[in-house]
Amino acid sequence: MIQQYITDRLRKSLEEAVKSGEVRIEVIPSFTIETPPNKQFGDFSSNAALVLARHAGMSPRDLAQILVKRLTPDSLIERVEVAGPGFINFYLKTQWLYDVLLQIEAEGDRYGTCNIGQGRRVQVEYVSANPTGPIAVVQGRAAAFGDALANLLEAIGYNVFREYYVNDGGSQIEHLARSLEVRYMQVLGYDVQLPEDCYPGEYLIDIAKELVESDGDRYLHMPEEERLSIFNDIAVSRIVEKQKQSMDAFGVRFDCWYSEKTLYTSGKLEETLELLRNSGYVYEDEGALWFRSTDFGDDKDRVLVRSNGQPTYLASDIAYHLDKFRRGFEYVIDIWGPDHHGHVKPVLAAMEALGWGGRLEILLHQVVRLFNEGELVRMSKRAGDIILLDDLVSEVGVDAARFFFLMRGAETPLDFDLELAKRQSSENPVYYVQYAHARICSILREAAKTAGVEQVQIPPATEVNLSLLTAEPEKDLMRKLFEFPEEVRTAAETREPDRLTRYAMDLASTFHIFYRDCRVLNNDNPDLTASRLVLVNCTRIVLRNALRLLGISAPERM
Repeated sequence: MIQQYITDRLRKSLEEAVKSGEVRIEVIPSFTIETPPNKQFGDFSSNAALVLARHAGMSPRDLAQILVKRLTPDSLIERVEVAGPGFINFYLKTQWLYDVLLQIEAEGDRYGTCNIGQGRRVQVEYVSANPTGPIAVVQGRAAAFGDALANLLEAIGYNVFREYYVNDGGSQIEHLARSLEVRYMQVLGYDVQLPEDCYPGEYLIDIAKELVESDGDRYLHMPEEERLSIFNDIAVSRIVEKQKQSMDAFGVRFDCWYSEKTLYTSGKLEETLELLRNSGYVYEDEGALWFRSTDFGDDKDRVLVRSNGQPTYLASDIAYHLDKFRRGFEYVIDIWGPDHHGHVKPVLAAMEALGWGGRLEILLHQVVRLFNEGELVRMSKRAGDIILLDDLVSEVGVDAARFFFLMRGAETPLDFDLELAKRQSSENPVYYVQYAHARICSILREAAKTAGVEQVQIPPATEVNLSLLTAEPEKDLMRKLFEFPEEVRTAAETREPDRLTRYAMDLASTFHIFYRDCRVLNNDNPDLTASRLVLVNCTRIVLRNALRLLGISAPERM
């Protein structure tokens, strides 16, 4: 890569300066090679002199001058200058931009990928909504974020396993069964009220109606414990199936839907508790079993088993995470909702106590508020106390929903503008990006029509005169295309898919400026037309690759 070449030249110049006695330094710390915010500062800029100066006992600018005099021009570098307090700016020959087009054309769908991960197995667990109701909008945000992050990790070489944790154990499932029981009796005509601790959503009425239609009142004649057990299984299975349908419709698929209940039936929970007892980090107090999580930086110790003998949610969560590592995952990433903040430290502490410290990462996403024409959208009656993802998707479509969810960092609360998401104009960011791709496809179709063929045959980049691409909008577009692999790598490593939405918008904007200022199909200059067709096709490839990583379609017509 070009950055690595510049890094190597800088290191070599420093080694020469040390050998000559001009610089005395023993440790060479890392420094950066970045694209400067303004083109007047070159194609790339380095803070090497600022970082190295303290170790060399020199002023950054003096050290920069020593390094720069050894950075003589070559086949890539046109000139190097010192700027400000000691930044080193590199101005490259235009050929490096043409090489970008050659690389994009050669790599196609693979452009932007790398093998930093080297095939290491990573499990990403996300959404994991309780099976007590439909998928809500806030969980849709987790779905978009988790799916895009998994795509990005795969793009940089990790072997990614996507998992959904079904919380089908615990008291919330007991409340669910009781809720279905009440709805079942109401459908049969009994005058019973829904208790306050039950789920009010009308989706349970649908399940109750199906039960009455298929089985009549036969469940009323069963012992209560048996009836609730059956209603438990029915409610969970129907709701989980609906959740799967919602995820499929949203373009999100999991490799595994993991049942919490299996932790109890398989003995894994008891085994985990025994391991914690043997670790020395567990004690009993007032009949309850406690985990000494304060030994690992938590603000208080946590209960694992209540005095009534019932394990806590934390106990099953620890068993679940231990099972993740025992399944061979080298690293695990959890994406949790904002209401799980207090659960992060104890789970991390437990993994450390069990010998898996440093291999679990927990990310929290924040809430979503929907606005329509400036008004806050109220909750869904069918869901009871949430706004459904399905309802949002029916309003704005999958692409807009995913793009808008990914426009902000997951740790930031998100205000979702429904009116903007539905707008088919350049004001709508996803429309703006997709329209850039569609416009390129239109240019290629027009080129084919002009040539009298069904599909245009874009000449290989190696066979056209790329040196004709000298206009500033052309060079700006090539620079932006060059940035894509670094954006992908950084977005994956920093867990920030929103970087890619911003990049896609910037690339679309750069393309639209190019299209405005540079006529692609020019009958008076077929050689320039050929070169520009290569450029727009490379832009199409990168736009498509970026949208694919975000889980968004790249339409050819709009």
